[in-house]
Amino acid sequence: MSTGVSYREATRILAARDAVLAGLVAEAGPMQIRRRTMSPLEALVQAIVYQQLAGPAARAIHGRLIAALDGGMEPDALLALSDETLRAVGLSSAKVRSLRDLAGKVLDGSVVLSPRALARQSDEQVIARLSSVRGIGPWSAQMFLIFQLRRLDVWPVADLGVRHGYALAWKVPTPTARELEPLGEPYRPYRTVLTWYCWRAAEIYGGSAPSAVTS
Repeated sequence: MSTGVSYREATRILAARDAVLAGLVAEAGPMQIRRRTMSPLEALVQAIVYQQLAGPAARAIHGRLIAALDGGMEPDALLALSDETLRAVGLSSAKVRSLRDLAGKVLDGSVVLSPRALARQSDEQVIARLSSVRGIGPWSAQMFLIFQLRRLDVWPVADLGVRHGYALAWKVPTPTARELEPLGEPYRPYRTVLTWYCWRAAEIYGGSAPSAVTS
């Protein structure tokens, strides 16, 4: 569901509405979303593998999984791998079940990952379908919307980095997810821009190191 508006144009529009955001944009520089290098299925598999793991360990396990698949990330190939093989690459039993559930739902059509079909789905539809997969919650679905589908109006209020960054930039106590939800309303339909700059605020004002989402 593309709006045809670039990140730069959306940033300009929002900065003209909000002086705090304008100052943050001036300090943080242009919004940058890393280039897509994976298919939708590959991105979701990586998201499952990386959950609750430090970067080096996650990369190693993910690399072994890719090797076990001989580089071909397809749902039927995932299902063809035995539990023993999946556990041997370093996946927990919970993640094995998640990957099997994802592959099964892609094959039976419960989750449709063709770019054309995804482009026709609203953000809410994508989140609902992906969240039906074991191990993929709303936050993971929202990250998929931002980084894989390049959607412009995603506001992940449960993300601690977003909440912390908003508090630092706007000089307010850290809001809860429920409190943060309405604070994004003035920034529709470009809340992804606000999300990204909240992450940057957490890094700039909170002293955090650059993260995978902003570098």
